[in-house]
Amino acid sequence: MTDTTTVAPPTGIATLIARFTHLVETLIPPWLLGLVVRFGIASVFFLSGRTKVDGVLHITDGTYYLFAEEYRVPFIPSNLAAHMATWAEHLFPILLVLGLATRLSALGLLGMTLVIQTFVYPGAWATHLTWAGLLLYLVRYGAGSVSVDRLLRLP
Repeated sequence: MTDTTTVAPPTGIATLIARFTHLVETLIPPWLLGLVVRFGIASVFFLSGRTKVDGVLHITDGTYYLFAEEYRVPFIPSNLAAHMATWAEHLFPILLVLGLATRLSALGLLGMTLVIQTFVYPGAWATHLTWAGLLLYLVRYGAGSVSVDRLLRLP
């Protein structure tokens, strides 16, 4: 026996939701979403990196003090951690803005976020979860079509 019933087209609230979804998908193209995510999360880390230096990339005494006395990341000497964080917060955001090595840069910043959450500011999980969400998007989907990655045909 075959089922001859047909499914009625959506009506009421289902129709409104379908129309809204179509409108949003039309107005927000994937390339724009990729740009906004890349620039948004890059700005967070780049601005943080700028607070650690004076001039171009001269790490301040205050930065060394914070890593030695407040941040105290285990397993890494504080002066090395200060250099690693400062360079990462400058290099990876620049790469994200360019859309170059996007997945690896996002993965590096995600690792940094996990270290910050675990060892430095464990109470700031809401902020770090927001960062992680944006970074996971980039790790999963890449930079998008407006990127150097796309020009070089990188995944």
